[in-house]
Amino acid sequence: MPITLPETLPAYDILSREGVMVMSPGRAAMQDIRPLRIGLLNLMPKKIQTENQFARLIGATPLQIDLSLIRMTDHETKNTAAEHMAEFYRPFAEVEASGEKFDGLIITGAPIEHLDFEDVTYWDELCRVFDWTQSHVQSTFGVCWGGMAMAYHFHGLKKHVLDHKVFGCFRHSNLAPASPFLRGFSDDFVIPVSRWTEMRQPEVDALPALKTLLASDEAGPCLLEDAGHRALYIFNHFEYDSGTLKEEYDRDVTAGKPINVPCNYYPSDDPKRAPLNRWRSHAHLLYGNWINEIYQSTPYDIAQIGC
Repeated sequence: MPITLPETLPAYDILSREGVMVMSPGRAAMQDIRPLRIGLLNLMPKKIQTENQFARLIGATPLQIDLSLIRMTDHETKNTAAEHMAEFYRPFAEVEASGEKFDGLIITGAPIEHLDFEDVTYWDELCRVFDWTQSHVQSTFGVCWGGMAMAYHFHGLKKHVLDHKVFGCFRHSNLAPASPFLRGFSDDFVIPVSRWTEMRQPEVDALPALKTLLASDEAGPCLLEDAGHRALYIFNHFEYDSGTLKEEYDRDVTAGKPINVPCNYYPSDDPKRAPLNRWRSHAHLLYGNWINEIYQSTPYDIAQIGC
């Protein structure tokens, strides 16, 4: 089944060319089926790139998905055209006031790791989002900084600033092979990592409400399940395109910033060679499993979510 996207959204043509099934809202309205309503609270500067990445993953499942794009109310992006934001995004305050509910919500990362959570300009509203999910969203997926922020808000789990950037493709272990979110996962695999902060496993282990599903000896805990808040927190980037780490590396080299070649990414660690994508299949597994778990648990009447 397809993902429902506006025909004028750039992701519509991009995903169509890739073979992902997409459908216009008009055509979707003619089908006698309730699609899963998934929201994307997009905190990343490059909104369109991030839209494409997540739409590609959640649009590959057998279920019809209705994707809604959401932004922070008073935060203005400098990296995406105002026309794009006005046409496709709704401010959270409008979504909140409408009373509508969602089967799932993805909260992306943001390049503000160096700031304390409380120093982020939209922190108060973001905390309101987190609390709102408990009555209006069946399952929430916090990604990278978004996941760290949720874990901090609900459990006081702190992030720690590193003296170097964890940058590259790191091997991870499957710590919970019986988890429905890891159905079909290998015992170990690589995941792209790009961050200046970390969550520490002993501090996670001290919180009984959190269960570590994926972790790396080098990069630390990766995927946490917070069953009590119907949430997953992932600190690394299954959603990255093949060239995302290359773009980050080339950008920093051009700007003259100190940066290491992303480890275990280029063949023979040679940045002159094209990188290979070795995480795509597990990315589809994880997000497909998440969508399936939502489908299995969400009420048919979406108004009953949180009741």
